[in-house]
Amino acid sequence: MARAAKKTKTKDKARKPGTLPGVGLLLWLRWWFWRSIAIVFLVMVSLVVLGALVNPPTTIYMFSEGRRLGGVDQTWIDLEDVAPVMARSAVAAEDANFCQHWGFDMAAIRLAIEDGGTRGASTISQQTVKNVYLWHGRVWVRKAMEALMTPLVEAIWSKRRIIEVYLNIAEFDDGVFGVQAAAQHYFGVPASDLTATQAARLAAILPAPKERSASQPSDYVRKRARQVRDGAATISKDGRAACFES
Repeated sequence: MARAAKKTKTKDKARKPGTLPGVGLLLWLRWWFWRSIAIVFLVMVSLVVLGALVNPPTTIYMFSEGRRLGGVDQTWIDLEDVAPVMARSAVAAEDANFCQHWGFDMAAIRLAIEDGGTRGASTISQQTVKNVYLWHGRVWVRKAMEALMTPLVEAIWSKRRIIEVYLNIAEFDDGVFGVQAAAQHYFGVPASDLTATQAARLAAILPAPKERSASQPSDYVRKRARQVRDGAATISKDGRAACFES
């Protein structure tokens, strides 16, 4: 009995005062958790910085569509080579407050909530993040990553860079990506020669490019294009296009 008591006493001495079984494991798990968070954040920042300097050669969605169709039609074009009315039309159609928010349009989000989620509230910045870095679908993990990366893109990229990338990777028809390919596909002209009406029609089909046509517009697309054209003129006059035209 004396020998057993001596062994117990030795074990108690070996254990540090104030520590409990499992505390070391919890500290280790906590350290690895925060280290993983830091690594993910650094990777995100690195990708966003790279995207500010290098034009994305493809996207996850573009790659998958290319495999499905046997290739896609896309030609990168700098924003200065795109008719200015095209950028204004895209902003008027998709995100009229693009120059005034930091990635999330809170007013649009509130309206979407009030409408029960039937109204879209995704900004051009969010769509660009999704198209460049993530994948399509309503998975909560993707939405969480989008929410984390959008402010980073807004902080590191200029508004002009955001709209330039957006116009170059947006889908305009089955296998047709980017405004240069879209202008040639629908109207047989380069993006630099798009008229206000043509630009408005391209912007009008953006939410559902596989269901709508810019060259053979339905009555809805014609009506929507007229609204977009008026909106593009409005944001040009009231200064809401200044952040990407300067």
